[in-house]
Amino acid sequence: MSTGEGTRAVRAGLPKARKYEPALPGPTFAAHYHLPGEPTGPYTYGRDSNPTWTLLEQAIGELEAPGETGAETVVLASGMAAVSAVLLSQVGAGDVVVLPDDGYQALPLVRERLEEYGVEVRTAPTGGDAQLSALDGAKLLWIETPSNPGLDVCDVRRLADAAHAGGALVAVDNTLATPLGQRPLALGADFAVASATKGLTGHGDLLLGYVVCRDAGLAARVRRWRKIVGAVPGPMEAWLAHRSLATLQLRSDRQCANALALARALAGRAEVTGLRYPGLPEDPAHPVASKQMRRFGSVVSFELPGRDHAERFLAQTRLVDDATSFGGVRSSAERRGRWGGDAVAEGFIRFSAGVEDTDDLVADVLRALDAAAGRDA
Repeated sequence: MSTGEGTRAVRAGLPKARKYEPALPGPTFAAHYHLPGEPTGPYTYGRDSNPTWTLLEQAIGELEAPGETGAETVVLASGMAAVSAVLLSQVGAGDVVVLPDDGYQALPLVRERLEEYGVEVRTAPTGGDAQLSALDGAKLLWIETPSNPGLDVCDVRRLADAAHAGGALVAVDNTLATPLGQRPLALGADFAVASATKGLTGHGDLLLGYVVCRDAGLAARVRRWRKIVGAVPGPMEAWLAHRSLATLQLRSDRQCANALALARALAGRAEVTGLRYPGLPEDPAHPVASKQMRRFGSVVSFELPGRDHAERFLAQTRLVDDATSFGGVRSSAERRGRWGGDAVAEGFIRFSAGVEDTDDLVADVLRALDAAAGRDA
């Protein structure tokens, strides 16, 4: 039976109904399992497998790759564990990896490690499909679209086709979009990777990552890396994540509506420059984004006139947490330059729209902007 995304999110990964048992079984806390004789069953040791992981992996696979026969999901302890698992399990000394130069700020740390292992790393911007120019001889192409925090977008299908023509694997960081925003495997990627800490689970209360692989062979390498380094999720985190999926469509729809409303309100402010949101028709990324994304995400970025101005704005908000994550039910924002590592101005704001009433959120932001500019609130 064909189902919509909301129905799929509510029912994804649920086991067959059994009399007197819960729809979603509770977390399995186990370091070891009864294991007489030869270890032929699915659960042998807690670092290798867990029934709670299994259900969550099935659920994520149903969202990221519905109808993709052979696709497999691996859940890990964090988003960076998922990123590292793909990059460090698929390449070795002498290989070439192409990364975005405007992606998540921890990517340079991974680049350092890759280069220490003898991997050549090339970088290019996300926008304009600039990574095409660096693909010659590459073993793996890493795409982040929309990019974090600049929100540039690239054509996944075009890049994947070019990479595959040269024999390269393709991984797409799908954290910001979530599976309800875009499905990288359907666009030609070999891996869909994400920090489930963000929009997928959406409550800011757990760390988790995942990799959805196009086939079992790729998944086996990622799973082996997870076992070797021990980057395994806790069963409670996995259960909380699975529980949270049921509201994914509801959260995503409100967050995207709030982000678009906020972007439109910000477009009318003289002190706001560099406004980016792929859902805005006038955004430079919109033509490509509208072809490959079904929702444009919860994140809006913009600049205010300097560090002090940005700090005043953040201090004046009442419905917005000053925090460094995104994708949560509570709106959050930060002056991104405080961390270093991103090529952004001192007044650059990364804003994550939550699920508050749209009018309340927009009014709070406009009031805070007035106060930051010294106007009567």
